[in-house]
Amino acid sequence: MFSVIFPGQGSQVVGMGKELYNKFDMVKNLFKEADDILDFSISKLILEGPKEKLDLTVNTQPAIFLISYSIFNIVKKEFKLDLNKARYFAGHSLGEYSALSCAGYLNFSDTLKILRIRGDAMQNAVPKGQGGMVAVLGTTVDMIEKILTEHKDNIKAQIANDNSEGQIVLSGKLEDLEKLIKVLKDNSIKNIKLPVSAPFHCDLMSNATKIMIEELSKLNFKNGQNKLISNVTASEIKDLDELKSLLIKQIENRVRWRESVINMIENNINHFIEIGPGKVLSGLVKRISRDVKIDTINSESDIESLKI
Repeated sequence: MFSVIFPGQGSQVVGMGKELYNKFDMVKNLFKEADDILDFSISKLILEGPKEKLDLTVNTQPAIFLISYSIFNIVKKEFKLDLNKARYFAGHSLGEYSALSCAGYLNFSDTLKILRIRGDAMQNAVPKGQGGMVAVLGTTVDMIEKILTEHKDNIKAQIANDNSEGQIVLSGKLEDLEKLIKVLKDNSIKNIKLPVSAPFHCDLMSNATKIMIEELSKLNFKNGQNKLISNVTASEIKDLDELKSLLIKQIENRVRWRESVINMIENNINHFIEIGPGKVLSGLVKRISRDVKIDTINSESDIESLKI
């Protein structure tokens, strides 16, 4: 059995999808449609840059979705490989929106628009220069939670992403993260400050949550074809009400990617297919389990070699 997984922010690169754009009219049409929906040339930004503008969260989120959605439809319609035979769809943070749209829970137009709003809301939830994120390597969630609990009176930080064995990301205000980095060093725990301009997936995103509550209520969700795994619970989403509730909670809550992958493997998944730019999730899955097959699909040759 296989699962289809969709990457999140950080997988973007100028020129992503260019090979498929040049080869397939379907991709050109989707890019043109996205330009019309968003009322600016996201296609030019993706294909030509500049990188600094593509890396803005407000642009990154719809851009990565557009690439993932385009690849998904090429695989399905041009190569006649039915990815909807997958037992589960899952995505990392914004990738969850790629998953639910490709599974038919939300149409292409609404997904693009909500990701533009989500990106803007998350980018502006905290004044620039006040928040950040730190990657922690080579330790466990239990160890990090112990450190956060021991220092809770003078350090306010949260686990934002539990990505894989030995890769955890923390969010908080910069002054708290500086204190936390000192504690991590005292405990010989390797850490890297990430080049992001906001502290995603923590309580500091509360203003973004308020916006998303209002915006998500306007959308017309439908029952999709595939079961979705939630970032928030790391388990299967039961119905549309739960889906909407979890998309709101996702803004301030930990992305439980490691647990999500383990849960899928425990439910007989032995093949993961990453649809979208880059290979970030494939690398994370590999760190979680060496016993599963992993395919990364972002070029025509990748699609030609795919067997499901």
